[in-house]
Amino acid sequence: MTTTGEAHTEAPPPGAGPWWWGRVRSAVLDVGLAVASAVECGGEGIRFARDAGIPEAAGVVFGVLAGSVLVLRRRWPIAVVLVSIAVMPAQMGFLMGIVGLYTLAASELPRRIIASLAGMSFVGMLIVTFVWVRQGVDSGDLTFGDWVVPLASLTTALGVTAPPLLLGLYVGARRRLMESLRERADSLERELQLLAERAEERAEWARNEERTRIAREMHDVVAHRVSLMVVHAAALQAVARKDPEKVVRNAALVGDMGRQALTELREMLGVLRSGHADADRPRRAVVPLAVVGAAAAAAADREMGLGEEGAGEGPCLSELDQLIGQSAAAGMVVDLSVDGESRSYAPEVEQTAFRVVQEALTNVHKHAAGAKTHVRLAHRVSEIAMQVENEPPPEVSSASSARLPSGGNGLVGMKERVVGLGGVFVSGPTDAGGFRVSAVIPAA
Repeated sequence: MTTTGEAHTEAPPPGAGPWWWGRVRSAVLDVGLAVASAVECGGEGIRFARDAGIPEAAGVVFGVLAGSVLVLRRRWPIAVVLVSIAVMPAQMGFLMGIVGLYTLAASELPRRIIASLAGMSFVGMLIVTFVWVRQGVDSGDLTFGDWVVPLASLTTALGVTAPPLLLGLYVGARRRLMESLRERADSLERELQLLAERAEERAEWARNEERTRIAREMHDVVAHRVSLMVVHAAALQAVARKDPEKVVRNAALVGDMGRQALTELREMLGVLRSGHADADRPRRAVVPLAVVGAAAAAAADREMGLGEEGAGEGPCLSELDQLIGQSAAAGMVVDLSVDGESRSYAPEVEQTAFRVVQEALTNVHKHAAGAKTHVRLAHRVSEIAMQVENEPPPEVSSASSARLPSGGNGLVGMKERVVGLGGVFVSGPTDAGGFRVSAVIPAA
């Protein structure tokens, strides 16, 4: 178990040791310590047998068995310490006690258990040493004063228990620290992987957003102008023989619109090609798409004839008259009404309002050619509202009908623009048989 309570489930490394040992080297070390402890306890068992009045062979066997318990120190450190405390009165198992205390202190056992067993070992060693030194002084083997007996006992008990206990605590704390650092490194690696995945998701989301923006801007650039071109071409067919001068004017207008549309498409396609060339580089980025989106927006801004000076500023509400004039030149009857005091808004608000009116007029050209259209603009305290409503289209004659294709993206693009600014967008047919597009955009 680690300090976080999670069990290690990793497979043992190559060359893992037998049974509970993780490595062969650990097994060899424990077996060697157990052999040394068995030899020590076996030799001390001879003296114990003489003092206890039992056969020496029995003392040797008892000592060897007791000392061999040290081989279990990694598996059951508590049992090793308890055995060392049990054989301590027989004045044997000193190596086993020292190694057992070290292993116990370095283990993951609760500190209260370690402290209890260490205290028992200290008291046992203190008592055994006191009795042994007192017997030596009383028998004359040791020529110390009585005051030396408790001092020698205390010093011996501390010397036998304190060093292995402190060393084991240090090694255990260091091991836990290394495991904590390893777990933290693994956690950081997992977090970095998650961050990388999230970054990739955000990049993909950004790419999708840029693709949507490019599609919307290209639609705004091309759809309106091409729709007017088709309407003027249909008008040319209708008046080709009746009004030659009007035919010339409409033909020139169609040519200008076609050239402008081609120029804008070339600009956007050129940026797309450069972005495609950049895709062959080792490092993929979202920048080409952003550049394409900016180029598409700039081309859409130049649609109303802003030129180089107005590039990048975008269309504004003051250009609605020009927009409606283009539709009127194509034969549409458009009525513009403005409520409230005109004022300036943020560029994105004015651009969105302009695009909504522009796309609504384009839809009228496509689906209700010849229908009278009402454009209403309302300046309110904290918002701007616009509505484009067309009446039912008249009976379409074969000579003047212009069947314009529709991709169904105009309303979607308008709604995306308005909702993106926190506004409300509603569209749908009217009871009279026409169609209404309404939008409300916050002024801030």
